[in-house]
Amino acid sequence: MAKAQPPPAREPLLPSSASPPPYLDARAGADANADSYVLLVPVRLRRLRRGCRCRCLGPLLSTLALLSLAGFLLWPADPDVSVARLRLAHVSVSARPTVRVTISAALKVRVRNPDLFALDYGRLDVDIGYRGAPLGRVTSGGGRVRARAVSYIDANLSLDGISVVEDAIYLLEDLARGSVPFDTVAEVEGHVHLFFLSIPVKGRISCVVHINPHNQTIVHQDCYPEA
Repeated sequence: MAKAQPPPAREPLLPSSASPPPYLDARAGADANADSYVLLVPVRLRRLRRGCRCRCLGPLLSTLALLSLAGFLLWPADPDVSVARLRLAHVSVSARPTVRVTISAALKVRVRNPDLFALDYGRLDVDIGYRGAPLGRVTSGGGRVRARAVSYIDANLSLDGISVVEDAIYLLEDLARGSVPFDTVAEVEGHVHLFFLSIPVKGRISCVVHINPHNQTIVHQDCYPEA
């Protein structure tokens, strides 16, 4: 009879301290990499969203800046008003029975429109006074000043026998010196039509005119615009 062969010897199990097989290392590395990718995905998405916000806000801010600049350049400004000429025709002061002043003069006012749209003004008002006390007002007709153009408005001042009681002493002193200061204020009011809007504008200038009543001449005048 044949002799039975003994069973093959089993390989001893690896102790716990031994290194795992290569395929276990690869699987563990894959699991670790998978975990790291899961953590990085939200960070990448957030970066993409922030970049999208920046790209969307850039054109919006540029549009707002252009609109603000256009509004600043197109918004109407007040006209520039100045006295181009003041020609004295007659001035006299009478002390009896009361102190009275008679003035006749021709005033030419220069109006410059700095806007990109035409200016329609209703009238030109010229007030005249003496040492802060009003003597009278003259009103001229309206008109139109083209865009970025200059126009001249004529006004005739005529004050006949205006009584000056409170400042009679000062007026007599000015007559003795040969120089009587008169206050003039010229004001232009109108509207500038900006597309479908009608925007009110106003120009105003004040002058102190020193007149020699003896030879009917203007000694000198000081003018300054008012806001």
